[in-house]
Amino acid sequence: MMGGSPEPTAGRGAALSPSPTPRSAARTPAPAPDTGSALGSAVGTYLGHLAVERGLAANTLSSYRRDLRRYVQIQDGRGRGAIGDVTEDDVRAYLLTLREGDDDHPPLSAGSAARALVAVRGLHRFALREGLAAHDPAADVKPPTPPRRLPKAISLDEVERLLAAASAPGDPGTARGLRDRALLELLYGSGARISEAVGLDVDDLDLADGFVRVAGKGGKARVVPIGDYAREAVDAYLVRARPELAAAGRGGPALFLNARGGRLSRQGAWMVLRAAADRAHLSEVSPHTLRHSFATHLLDGGADVRVVQELLGHASVTTTQVYTLVTVQLLREVYATSHPRART
Repeated sequence: MMGGSPEPTAGRGAALSPSPTPRSAARTPAPAPDTGSALGSAVGTYLGHLAVERGLAANTLSSYRRDLRRYVQIQDGRGRGAIGDVTEDDVRAYLLTLREGDDDHPPLSAGSAARALVAVRGLHRFALREGLAAHDPAADVKPPTPPRRLPKAISLDEVERLLAAASAPGDPGTARGLRDRALLELLYGSGARISEAVGLDVDDLDLADGFVRVAGKGGKARVVPIGDYAREAVDAYLVRARPELAAAGRGGPALFLNARGGRLSRQGAWMVLRAAADRAHLSEVSPHTLRHSFATHLLDGGADVRVVQELLGHASVTTTQVYTLVTVQLLREVYATSHPRART
């Protein structure tokens, strides 16, 4: 965005006239992007509201200030000197300018343009609420939707490298090494989200029959088969490592424990994965990468897409009736014949 010298401050005297000044602006030290226009003064009043009444962080205010400075410049160029003069077409033109760029600015991505539009929409909502304008021209202008990017699935060879690197060299048999191997084997072997994995309790496991009960989004539980590799890794962790980790804490039902004996956090699990990926020389590997690889490898192995959706917990309201036909036994059979590490 644009740089420049520090902007002048906007207080009660900078509010639009003859409209009454919002009370929040009386204490506003926030600078207006351009006090040469009534629109700029209105923006200064809004920034003061964000700083004083909403208590926004300095970095957030700086982003709003940059976005609204450019908004004022574009609208001034269209002859919109007051906030009440701005029309819906003017707001749409601003968004189009962001996406296409101009002589001084490169085109913005959908995400960056959406962020800038959020500041503009907030400005106009504030102006309508405080009586600075009679209408909200941005109410029906929707931000662009960023393209949805699916995480890249890694190959089976890369999964093998990652799992082999789960433990740091020299300590595969330590409590931490056994825990890390069990965690990554379970993530890939079940397709669980990382939050679901760290939320597991010991009683959620049925290692004898090879199942794990996962509590998904919205409290919806699902039963997922796990293959022999994951079962063996988890069993080794439970027998040889978890008691040692649990001794450092007060005990509890959590499956995966940290060094203090408490439940392993999502951030802690993420660090386990990151360390293993670094040791395996794999880049851009995230917990969701393992989940996506789980699904991709099952489909590559011939699994029905409905079964994969059930295993991932992606059943929607419109497809629930279809999934009622997928029994636990069928899940197990498909998993055993399709998952690369089922080994049954």
